[in-house]
Amino acid sequence: MSDETGSPEKIPGEPPIGETPASETPASETSASETPASEAAVSEEAPAAAAAEPDPKLENTLILELKDGAVTIELLPELAPQHVERIKTLARAGFYDNTPFHRVIEGFMAQGGDPTGTGTGGAREQGYADLPAEFSPPNRARFVRGTCGMARTMNPHSANSQFFIMFASAPSLDGQYTIWGRVVAGMEIVDKIKRGTGNNGIVQGPDRLVKARVAADAPAAA
Repeated sequence: MSDETGSPEKIPGEPPIGETPASETPASETSASETPASEAAVSEEAPAAAAAEPDPKLENTLILELKDGAVTIELLPELAPQHVERIKTLARAGFYDNTPFHRVIEGFMAQGGDPTGTGTGGAREQGYADLPAEFSPPNRARFVRGTCGMARTMNPHSANSQFFIMFASAPSLDGQYTIWGRVVAGMEIVDKIKRGTGNNGIVQGPDRLVKARVAADAPAAA
């Protein structure tokens, strides 16, 4: 998982959040006694009409659509909040759609998340800075079958968009790579991803991630 290379792009600044200063907020010119009954009713009902908060479970569930079916991943923000947020942001932007599983090693893991399929690409070209490491101690989380981790270079703080899903346990990775999720359904679909060849596991004519989406964004069932 250490083949994600290349110099990071310049770190973009955080976008400003538009707010109206309190001193510029216009005060109401209508007293409570002058408020029409119909307007008062609307005011009282406004909180109820506000958009409901997303279901935390659905907000932290990622669905990967592969050629053989869907894979459900439970996201783990309690372990890696910044990496989980990056995964969700990129999924919602369509970044992962049609990207290849470029490096797949039998009995080890399947790696993807690089649109170039070379192992050196990522989301840096779109302005996403590399992420600081969020390694979990082995007594809290381990790399076992179904664990989802983030690829990086020799620099611990170089994870960007590439990720991998474990076919089997790999204790040597514990505490060395960020764990951001775990497969909770569809592991048999992951098992069908086309394998690579050679020690590096590079895949010729690789399988692709058809679509990645956050479960909270899925259309409501009819």
